[in-house]
Amino acid sequence: MKFQENTNTHLFKTSFGKILGLKENGIIKAKSIRYAYSERFQLPVAIQSSDSEIIFPEKTPVCPQNISPLLEKMIGKTDLDSFEVEESTQYLSVFRPEHFKENEKLPVVVWIHGGSYELGCGDLITADPTDWVKEQNIIIVSVSYRLGIFGFLGGSENRPANLGLFDMIEALKWIKNYISDFGGDPKNITLFGQSSGGDAIAHLMISDGAEDLFHRVIIHSAPLGLRQNRQKMISEFLKKTENFTAQSDTFEITDNYKNYLPSFYKYGLKAAMPFGTQYGFPPLCAEEEAAGKWKENAKKYDVLIGINDEETAFYLRTSDRINKFLPKKIINKAIRSTTEMIYGKPAKEFAENYAKASGNIYLFRIHSKIHNHHFGSAHAFDLPLIFGNETAWKSAGLVKNVPWKYICENGNKLRSLWTEFALKGKISDHTERPEILELRKV
Repeated sequence: MKFQENTNTHLFKTSFGKILGLKENGIIKAKSIRYAYSERFQLPVAIQSSDSEIIFPEKTPVCPQNISPLLEKMIGKTDLDSFEVEESTQYLSVFRPEHFKENEKLPVVVWIHGGSYELGCGDLITADPTDWVKEQNIIIVSVSYRLGIFGFLGGSENRPANLGLFDMIEALKWIKNYISDFGGDPKNITLFGQSSGGDAIAHLMISDGAEDLFHRVIIHSAPLGLRQNRQKMISEFLKKTENFTAQSDTFEITDNYKNYLPSFYKYGLKAAMPFGTQYGFPPLCAEEEAAGKWKENAKKYDVLIGINDEETAFYLRTSDRINKFLPKKIINKAIRSTTEMIYGKPAKEFAENYAKASGNIYLFRIHSKIHNHHFGSAHAFDLPLIFGNETAWKSAGLVKNVPWKYICENGNKLRSLWTEFALKGKISDHTERPEILELRKV
């Protein structure tokens, strides 16, 4: 189908192909560009450039997954009519300022979404980067990749491990090759991820094949405390699901795998994230080699890493059972200890080890200082600050009783700081900080 550029669209004439973008709210969105393709339980194959014309689909492609009642309560209802379920979900979207100088090369931030390696996609409305792109004059690329059983459970001949990580590497290769055609600087690429997206980025830093594809990383709320000693749980999970083959029905897989999850409670906190990156399988090293690899690469990547002050309030303060039977003092103590165990202490140790290896690294912590804010600075509290978008967040339980003006004022300053880091790999002591932020160079 031939298409013509009009006042509401922009035609990117790239070396990958002609790509139609949509002008909206001062930016141009080129959405759902396929960067690779895969068969079930197979490595991704890069899409080659062609003379074809690429137009964004009506619905957003999303990997098969189960709806999370917790996310619906805390972040927002899922509009199923907006998504198209697809196993080969290797798509990315490019967001660029509409007003653009010829030959300008803008810094590029690549968004790797979270969701415990089993939920979400790159193009959720709550992570629409319009505000950030327009304010800070940068390009943001959001990446979708395979999730759950399709992307992060493997270890046998028929089920390779880390397929979702391989998807991300293919996306980064595409960005490196083609982002200059959108006005981006391929020599200034920063990865930004939250939760499992941040965990994935930490592992991309030590992945074979990811060398020279990015220069800086911003890691929010990575559950690094869950990364070790996972192989026994993964092996059991793999064995329980070995009846899922290339011929199995997609929805049968997503409907049935969750029945096995209660049997993993014996593994403790790790069972909260049954899917994930797997050491000892490509593109990753053995688990005992990971710390050494991060030290080896410390001079390659600038790092900004941190957490929210009450991460696990996202889970513990939403539980009716816990809140009914346990006093508030005990719940707060549990939030403090589990936040430090899963997020805080591992981030601090990562930062200190990286700095000892002469790496350039900053450590941050985000607080909520709103009185009567039930969830406080829980997991994902950073997302409305970074992405803005009041319409998407107005009904989210996570920010109930938080004035949007407060989020907007702190978010503007936070986006400015993070953009400064993406531009220069450092943050000046003189740049204004939001009141919610603790930040230091380690």
